[in-house]
Amino acid sequence: MARKKCSFCNSSEKKKNPFIAGNGVYICSNCITSAYKILFGEDEKSIRREEPATLLIPKEIHRILDDYVIGQESAKKTLSVAVYNHYKRIFKSDYENDTTIDKSNILLIGPTGSGKTLLAQTIARFLDVPIAISDATNLTEAGYVGEDVENILTKLLQAADGDIAKAERGIIFIDEIDKIARMGENRSITRDVSGEGVQQALLKIIEGSVVNIPPKGGRKHPNQDFLQIDTKNILFICGGAFDGIEEIIQRRLGANQLGFGQEKRSNRENESVMHLIESSDLVHYGIIPELIGRLHITATLEPITLEDMVRILVEPKNSIVKQYQKLFEIDNAILSFEEEALRAIAQKAINRKTGARGLRSIMEESLIDIMYELPELNGYEVIITEDVINNSVKPIYIKNSKSA
Repeated sequence: MARKKCSFCNSSEKKKNPFIAGNGVYICSNCITSAYKILFGEDEKSIRREEPATLLIPKEIHRILDDYVIGQESAKKTLSVAVYNHYKRIFKSDYENDTTIDKSNILLIGPTGSGKTLLAQTIARFLDVPIAISDATNLTEAGYVGEDVENILTKLLQAADGDIAKAERGIIFIDEIDKIARMGENRSITRDVSGEGVQQALLKIIEGSVVNIPPKGGRKHPNQDFLQIDTKNILFICGGAFDGIEEIIQRRLGANQLGFGQEKRSNRENESVMHLIESSDLVHYGIIPELIGRLHITATLEPITLEDMVRILVEPKNSIVKQYQKLFEIDNAILSFEEEALRAIAQKAINRKTGARGLRSIMEESLIDIMYELPELNGYEVIITEDVINNSVKPIYIKNSKSA
């Protein structure tokens, strides 16, 4: 028997979200509540806000991030404070007071594989809020081939299992935001379908407004039923590498320097200047001022060093090395790595310029032949050396005496 699905939001039936059946269709209680709000309105003060049992303070959020993200201390501190203030604003603010606390969205700037997506995913998981991750390069203006900006909200609703109230407190992470920068600071006469046009389309949902979305995603069309989602309490985190923006910062810092000042400028070029980024640099890069004005908090992530890459391999709770060791353990084998082998894996990832996300593919390439024989390695310890990684030689096999 096919599992029941809500005809409006496509969610599955649960005890907390029962269905009402009609003539071959179903509607869940969440959609009924939403429809009631649309038809009869609802006073903001009467909306029940499900406050979490404990609202994590910045230091607690930072400690959680430390367990999964290596380095990037400045970004973790900035993000911890921003997330705490955002949910404090939702659950702790006094609506009887005339002072309204505006939402602050976040912009993460850092190289590919530096941990931008991982930071957002980790926070969402431990705050128990839904998260939707979207790539800005797939978005286009309404009416053009591609994905509508509003479809990001549909993804968030699906991540919340159709619970509109929960989705309205979720997190949306938009990656590759730098890839939709317009070419140059002057507005183009021709239509920019996936650049400035998408930035303009994002303004409405990021700032906070009631948006009509198709319950099942896809393009909007006339006579279609819509669900309404209020985005005023949705935290938007945008991320991008912004390749080349260092040159823009350098030009601004070195402007109007003559004589001895040129020596100071050349020394600065050897240092990281990303922490000195300003709104004007982003505008020069091609992000429209209106969008920058809605991304109030900027956190920068540094390139991952060789030492950090080695730590990423072994230290996080769900590190790649621990995952592969678990796979070997299931087959009653032990997997261990020499220090130089770990450094060789890290160096390969740095050479490929893929950041930490390239570590898994390198590990898979290096262990594929060994894992092919893994079911027959019962009772063995497999030691990975530097030559295994760099020269594809056989690892060291040691028979465990206890299993002999």
